[in-house]
Amino acid sequence: MEPLARDPDINGCPVTYCLSVIGGKWKPVILFCIANGVDRFGAMQRSVPSITKQMLTKQLRELEADCLISRKVFAEVPPRVDYSLTDVGRTVLPIIKQMEVWGQANMK
Repeated sequence: MEPLARDPDINGCPVTYCLSVIGGKWKPVILFCIANGVDRFGAMQRSVPSITKQMLTKQLRELEADCLISRKVFAEVPPRVDYSLTDVGRTVLPIIKQMEVWGQANMK
């Protein structure tokens, strides 16, 4: 019998692949923030006060590497960086929305 949760790198399990890209404690929250207009690092940190600067930086880099967000650096002093969802990033918004709906319905 073939395992249901196959290794995405070997057997192409779509659920495992999806979780590898948007799973974890912070990535869905960051995507939700960006989708709702929080597009600067400092604003994200204020929106999610329990995330550390190092973790936010790491998660943003991973989301950018996976082509879910884009990063635009402005040549200003001090430097300004804006984050936005890519076309691929926008395709995960229905998943994030359903997570929100489920959470609202099941929080105690």
